[in-house]
Amino acid sequence: MQARKAEPRPSDVATTPLWRAVQALRLVTLLYAVGQQFASAPYYQNQRLSWVLIALMAVWSGASAIMLSQWRVPDVRRLRAWVVFGDHVVVIALMAATRLVADYDWYHGHQTLPTTLWAANAVIGAAILLGPVAGVCSGGLIAAVALTVRDQWGQDVWTDATVPVLVSVGLALGLAASTARRAQDQLERAVRLTAAAEERERLSREVHDGVLQVLSYIKRRGTEIGGPTEELAQRAAEQEVALRVLLSEQGDRGDSGGAEVDLRPLLTVHAKPTVFVSTPGSPVLVGRWAGSEIAAAVATALSNVELHAGPDAKAYVLLEDTGDELVISVRDDGVGIPAGRLAEAEAEGRLGVSRSIVGRIGSLGGTADLLTEVDGGVGFGTEWEFRVPRP
Repeated sequence: MQARKAEPRPSDVATTPLWRAVQALRLVTLLYAVGQQFASAPYYQNQRLSWVLIALMAVWSGASAIMLSQWRVPDVRRLRAWVVFGDHVVVIALMAATRLVADYDWYHGHQTLPTTLWAANAVIGAAILLGPVAGVCSGGLIAAVALTVRDQWGQDVWTDATVPVLVSVGLALGLAASTARRAQDQLERAVRLTAAAEERERLSREVHDGVLQVLSYIKRRGTEIGGPTEELAQRAAEQEVALRVLLSEQGDRGDSGGAEVDLRPLLTVHAKPTVFVSTPGSPVLVGRWAGSEIAAAVATALSNVELHAGPDAKAYVLLEDTGDELVISVRDDGVGIPAGRLAEAEAEGRLGVSRSIVGRIGSLGGTADLLTEVDGGVGFGTEWEFRVPRP
């Protein structure tokens, strides 16, 4: 079986249009250099050598254009790197050779042999390949060679346009290449996310039509039959809830490493047959630290429900985003908390509520209010209401 050839990386594909433009510019600058040669050759001391050097420049221009036209080779970046390196060697060599074909009076006041315009191809290649910093460094290097060959490091350097032109070209093309790579990376990521979303949707339909239906049937029949099968029905109900949460929030749990996270999956992870979580349909973005603190406070409140609200208590978590603040309610239908019990617990050194709940919400600039009633030993449940202002 024939091995499949490796495809170029997306970042290399992104700059392909720029490399094609470089080929066209290389042809135009070559024609300009040849025309300049016809105009300058009568003033050279060694005309024959100058024509040989121009011929070598033309051969290298053709060879480099052929190598840069190989868009589909597996390691196109390495090939382009060799072309850029060769450009710098040829440009510097031709510049230095100017002193072999002309006298001081000529090369001190005129362009070097390959012309500044043709020499810019090396700067452009470095900028596209490695970015703006490399482009600026390459422009500075070529300009320094030109000034050295022409012996213009004195006052003439401030009246010559070689340095600002080459450095500006390297900076501009480097920024353009970097922007193209970022745009390509964002496009590739958007395509992957779209494909992943479509695949999740397909899997959700299949799971809903198969596994979830079976779990729901087991839960219903186990409850109807009773006896030992009630435990089986309970386990099926738990797995059904967990699977529904996984299918609904799988796309939102992906952590892109950004500064913000979606608060919804941090709360829905607590959903089970005795805990009901309700969140908005659109993402609720908060800072990464704020999201972890809110989720930890909710987890502590739910833990207290499980420990103190009674064996049959159910909890309800509601997330609301008003635009100005986030309102998170954690309510249960358990036995409630007697008046003064929290103060007594804090005095005894049990600081779970004051630190894990009130302290966390307070550190975000929000408030945590507890509502509970007990009448003659019969509880009316407990409700925590967290209000966290938006930045």
